[in-house]
Amino acid sequence: MNTAVLSLDPVTEPTSDRRSTIGAFARDSLVFARRNVEHIRQIPEKLMDVTLQPLMFVLLFAYVFGGAIHVEGGNYREYLIGGILIQGLAFGLMGPAVSIATDLDEGVIDRFRSLPASRAAYLAGHYLAEMAGSVLSIAILIGAGAAVGWRAHTSPLEIASAVALLLVFATAMIWIGTWIGMIVRSPDSAQGIVFVGVFPLTFLSSAFVPIASMPNALQWVASWNPVSALVAGVRELFGNPLAPVTKEVWPMQHPVAASWMYCALLLAVAVPAALHRFGQRTSD
Repeated sequence: MNTAVLSLDPVTEPTSDRRSTIGAFARDSLVFARRNVEHIRQIPEKLMDVTLQPLMFVLLFAYVFGGAIHVEGGNYREYLIGGILIQGLAFGLMGPAVSIATDLDEGVIDRFRSLPASRAAYLAGHYLAEMAGSVLSIAILIGAGAAVGWRAHTSPLEIASAVALLLVFATAMIWIGTWIGMIVRSPDSAQGIVFVGVFPLTFLSSAFVPIASMPNALQWVASWNPVSALVAGVRELFGNPLAPVTKEVWPMQHPVAASWMYCALLLAVAVPAALHRFGQRTSD
C-alpha cells in the first residue's frame, strides 16, 4: 500500500505544486500591479508623459504648425497621428525608469524581498501596470486624432496589426525603461537620460515633418532612425499619408517589416539586460 502511494507521488504532487506556483505568481503579480496603479490614482501627474504631453503635441502640431507643413497626397493631421503615437510610447519609458529608480533608491524592493513572494512577480506587476498606462495613452491619442480629423483607411486586419505593433513597441519601451531605472543612481537622473535620449530620436525622424524637408545629412540620419520606420509602419497599416522616400534605404522601403524587426531586437536586448541587472541589484 505504501509502495503504491509512493509511486503516485512523482506523478501527482509536482503537477499540483506547479499549478500552485503559477497561481501564486499570478496573484503576486496582480498585487504588485495594483500597488503601481494605486500610486497613479494618488498621484495622477505620473501619467502626464503618456497622456497630457502627447495630447498637447496633437493640438499644437495640428492647429499651430499644421497649416505650414505640406504633405504630398494627404492631410497633415492624418500624417501627424502616427508620429505622435510612436513619440508618446517612446516617452512612456520615463514612467518605468523613474518608478524603478525610486523603489531602489528608497529601499522598497529590499523590503519586498522579505515577503513570501517571487522576486519576478515584482517585475511582472510593474510591467502590467505600465502596460495599462500605455494602452490608455494609445486610446487617448486615437480619440484625439479622430477629433482633429484623423481616420484609418485600411481593413480591420491591418488596423489590428497597427495596434498590435504599437503594443509590442510599448512593451519594448517599458523594458528599456525598467533597465534604465536599474542602472541610474537616482530618479532624477533617470528622467534626464530618457529626455535626452528620446527627444532627438523622435524629432530627427519622419514623425512630424517629411524627411525631404531636412538638410541632406539629416535625411540620412532620419532615414536610418528606427523611429522613422516605426512611424511609417504605423501610417502604412492605418492607411495614412506616407512622405516620399528620399534615401533608398531598406527600413524606409519596407517600414512594416522593419518595425517588427526593430521591436524584436529591442526586446531581445532589453528584457535579458533588465532581468540580469535586477538580479544584481537584489542579490545579497
